[in-house]
Amino acid sequence: MAPFEFRTVNRIVCESGSSLRMADMLAPLLTQQGLKTARVFMLVDPFIAGTEAFKTICENLATAGHAVHSCNDVEPDPPEALVHRVTSLAKEFKADVVVAIGGGSTLDVAKLIAVLARGKQELKTMYGVGNVTSDRLPLVLVPTTAGTGSEVTPISIVTTGVDTKMGVVSPVLYGDLAILDADWTLSLPQHVTAATGIDAMVHAIEAYTSKRLKNPYADFLACEALRLLAANLHTVCQEPGNREARQAMMLGSCMAGQAFANAPVGAVHALAYPIGGIFHVPHGLSNSLVLPHVLRFNLPAAEQQYAELAQVLKLGHHGDNTGQLAQAFIDYTATLSPSTGLPVGLREVGIGENDLPVMASAAMLQTRLLSNNPRDVNEAQALAIYQAAY
Repeated sequence: MAPFEFRTVNRIVCESGSSLRMADMLAPLLTQQGLKTARVFMLVDPFIAGTEAFKTICENLATAGHAVHSCNDVEPDPPEALVHRVTSLAKEFKADVVVAIGGGSTLDVAKLIAVLARGKQELKTMYGVGNVTSDRLPLVLVPTTAGTGSEVTPISIVTTGVDTKMGVVSPVLYGDLAILDADWTLSLPQHVTAATGIDAMVHAIEAYTSKRLKNPYADFLACEALRLLAANLHTVCQEPGNREARQAMMLGSCMAGQAFANAPVGAVHALAYPIGGIFHVPHGLSNSLVLPHVLRFNLPAAEQQYAELAQVLKLGHHGDNTGQLAQAFIDYTATLSPSTGLPVGLREVGIGENDLPVMASAAMLQTRLLSNNPRDVNEAQALAIYQAAY
């Protein structure tokens, strides 16, 4: 067995309604810091700020003696200016702990705030892998979608230009506590539920087939994540109030996040980034648009792994060989978007055929991701994948 290292967050709570006990769950974390009460900086999605659940959390924290400052200055694909702006607020408040409740972008920003609020390092020096040298404030992450897995990853993605993104990747960004509370997902629109669910499935698939750092722990988590997500995706789309299925999706997303945090994602994400960066298509939908086409391209290098994932999902027929099982798996991924009501082609999200070469060129900049793909991708091949997805 090849040597490997596996890291994840310190503590995970998986329970519907559990985030309402935020004050109790903060207590042991604060005790480790020598604190009985704290100044809690809460970064939340704008729609979260007005909910009764969030008001209850803030009231309970105040009753426990904590000072609370809530900030909803967040947006999808967060730009550097936003990160700097929110960091200033956290510093002015003299935050002792950072709590984030929201989608992947909100959680990503919160990870950076927890580091930047220390004032020991500038954001521009953190981009890349392993470049965070500062420590951070205690950090609690509460996802409101079953998709990004950001609550258990050491990654933050920042929009650095008009259509470019850069990542900060460091074990310092692992949170202290991840709270998986499916109640936050009950009111999500179907298209968000579907896109984020497929995003989580992509995380599991790409972790399992990663060329770099693939390992037994990540493989196990990826397989179980994919099984949970596939078994519950259509249920949560058709029965949005199904709490049990929603909680299963939250756990599946978390497991997929743990998997790809250790065995990183590849060309699906690399080709999805220009779709989101240039055309502002949501990340999960961007992934879904290219997923089956990247898998078809990868087939010569990942046939065995795709066949194994087909067996996890009980696809194909008795007696199928490896090639047949792998093809059955790819065919299955091609059904996910149409069966959940998502757009199927790039043209359906406003992308023109003349835009495809620009996207292919932009995808080549995602070297951090492309290096993990089971098959090398050049610009001409990326263009061909986009053409197939068009």
